[in-house]
Amino acid sequence: MWRLLRLSALSLSALMLAGCSDPKVDTSSMPAAVVSIEKVRESLPTYKRDEFDTAVKIIAMSSFSGIDPFNPQRMNAAEIAESANAYMHGLTGDEIIERADSMLRERRAREREQALRTLNRLEAKQANAQRDQERLAQIRIDNARYYLATSPFGALEPVIELAVTNGTEHTISELMLRGLLESPERDIAWVDQTFYYVISGGLAPGESATWSLAPNRFGPWGNDQIPRNAELSLTLLGVNDANGEPLWNAPPLTDSETERLTSLREEYEGIRPQTADSGASDD
Repeated sequence: MWRLLRLSALSLSALMLAGCSDPKVDTSSMPAAVVSIEKVRESLPTYKRDEFDTAVKIIAMSSFSGIDPFNPQRMNAAEIAESANAYMHGLTGDEIIERADSMLRERRAREREQALRTLNRLEAKQANAQRDQERLAQIRIDNARYYLATSPFGALEPVIELAVTNGTEHTISELMLRGLLESPERDIAWVDQTFYYVISGGLAPGESATWSLAPNRFGPWGNDQIPRNAELSLTLLGVNDANGEPLWNAPPLTDSETERLTSLREEYEGIRPQTADSGASDD
């Protein structure tokens, strides 16, 4: 008799515990999902409900695009059920909050890893460009002068006089130059143009040469309004070797890349994991 009463009491206790267990999300159907999500939310203490709302949005982000997990506006229960049923089915409110926290940590870790790869890639690009600029600087522009000369037929012909020394170990066959022609009384340059000059026979290592270039007199260089005090500055942008192949032409960072690099350096200063792949794609 006593044994039967004891078993009955234990059975009753088990039923009571089962009845008092925390409600779980049921996404087996749309109506069940809508009802169970609200029921789970209502079962939580008031102070946890906002955290629960954020958690279900974070979970839903895995398959529902365009969601801001930190937007305080609650998601429609039907949207949640449709986009996150595989992640929340059978979970209590506290378990949903815990899972969302774990997913958010993993996402932030991925974002951090991607940012570090981008940082390494941009720093490598910047270093390559700086190295190539240092090599390019070994080709020295000794003199650059612009003037208008009179041709045998009486027409004014523009002339660019250029002296160059090749301080590299390579024979160069072509120069890419940016020419800027300015005068003190004018805010806008008379000419700002990029052009190429093919060196007949090439310029060997250690050699110097002076050339007179003849720009098209019908172009901007032939403008007869250009005053005699106009000053020419030439910038060497690139060179080709004896086979016509470019030398030291690593591109510099764009303005947006420079801005991105500065931002990443400030955010991840001193962090350089060895596993970061500098050749990985950007975000």
